[in-house]
Amino acid sequence: MTLNDVLLVMMGSGLAVLGWFARELWDSVKKLNDALDTLRTDVSTFYVRKDDFKEFRLEIIHYLQRIENKLDTKVDK
Repeated sequence: MTLNDVLLVMMGSGLAVLGWFARELWDSVKKLNDALDTLRTDVSTFYVRKDDFKEFRLEIIHYLQRIENKLDTKVDK
């Protein structure tokens, strides 16, 4: 074997390892994209939107104020 053959074998081995590593990275990115798509779907179905929660919070505050007013009138008796 000559020096040229050794270098070609080393380069071929290095490129094979680099190709395997690139393939693993590509598969990981595809899995992350699939997980992100699933998360986007889950967020839109399972969680409350911000403006809906704001309306709910305002309703709760309104009912709590009514209860407080009723309690204030009961204290006088």
